[in-house]
Amino acid sequence: MELYDVMRTTSAVREFTGDPLPDDVLGRILDNARFAPSGGNRQGAHLVVVRDPATRVAQKKAGESPWNPLAAPGPSAEEIAATGVPDSFVQPVLTAGAVLVVCVDLGVVAAVDQDLDRVGLVSGASVYPLVWNILLAARNEGFGGTITTMAVAEEPAVKALLGIPDRFALAAVVPLGRPVKQLTKLSRQEVGEFVTRERFDGEAF
Repeated sequence: MELYDVMRTTSAVREFTGDPLPDDVLGRILDNARFAPSGGNRQGAHLVVVRDPATRVAQKKAGESPWNPLAAPGPSAEEIAATGVPDSFVQPVLTAGAVLVVCVDLGVVAAVDQDLDRVGLVSGASVYPLVWNILLAARNEGFGGTITTMAVAEEPAVKALLGIPDRFALAAVVPLGRPVKQLTKLSRQEVGEFVTRERFDGEAF
């Protein structure tokens, strides 16, 4: 596929056919994705390829409900804890051809926003380009997946399950597989709706 076609048709895939994702195809996906940029080219990512169903079930149990950090949630902590995570969020971990657990070495990231009075974001620049490259490469191979982060809320349990060292952070869990439906037309904002000139409140690009 042409690059722009891949970029315009790579969607968040959460429903898989159950077809296998062969090692040679996954190897090709990862071999191309590894050229993603990282902070200082320090390449601090480490991926764990999970195929064992028992391990996936344990990962599913570690999932948590999403929340937004800008406002306190309406429900109480007890109500949130008692609320089950929708299957649409966790089922892909069980039905994908393979699940990639993406970690990043905190010793090589530059968290230049760590002292700001807000949620930290920028250290993700050292790992999420790799994750996106994986999804682009998967699309090019006729497979798909999605970036899931709910298991990060239970990072200690996931790290214990997979033997992840202390200095590594859990960045994402990426299920990959053959999509039930391969979308070819995605709905996204037009450029002028989210890009402005010179200032945030400037003229639309």
